[in-house]
Amino acid sequence: MARPPAYVAPGQIRERIIVAALQLFTQRGYFNTSVPDMARTAQVSVGSIYHHFKDKEDVARALYLSLTEGMQAELSRIATAHATAGERCRAVIAMLFELTESSREAMDFMLYAKHREFLPGERPVCSSQPFETMRDFVQQGMDRGEIRRMDVMVASASVFGGALRLITARLDGVLAEPLPDKLDLVWECAWRSVAA
Repeated sequence: MARPPAYVAPGQIRERIIVAALQLFTQRGYFNTSVPDMARTAQVSVGSIYHHFKDKEDVARALYLSLTEGMQAELSRIATAHATAGERCRAVIAMLFELTESSREAMDFMLYAKHREFLPGERPVCSSQPFETMRDFVQQGMDRGEIRRMDVMVASASVFGGALRLITARLDGVLAEPLPDKLDLVWECAWRSVAA
């Protein structure tokens, strides 16, 4: 006989469902996760999920928006704390490395999930607000003469592409060392590729 869900304060139910969805979507995949699976993992009733969300896609959308909004908040903090494009871009890479180490599931969901398959109405990750902000940092660097004039997509790929590839290597278990240990070298290579 299944145990009844543990009591959860009403304000925490939505968050517990989103955390459970992140765990299950990254471990099993979106299509192999059911609403009852999320209910069991979150220790809430199936009815609680439908009270807070329309369906499984709505849970996935809430998770996606929560992660992109959290990343955007970090980028806004970086923009406020750092004046130059170089400082901002380096801080972005440091933030992404730290996020990968502290919340692997979140980075896994952001970088590996095929969002367009189950969230057709949402923008792809690479054109989401956080990635647009990262490109804006690069464009501002070109406008200020810190970064050589070139196509902003090429420049952004040069600045952030190596770091993103190392993140996927870390997520895949190919890179054993913690990402922050690689920050200085990754940054040096990235900046040399675009610096004016």
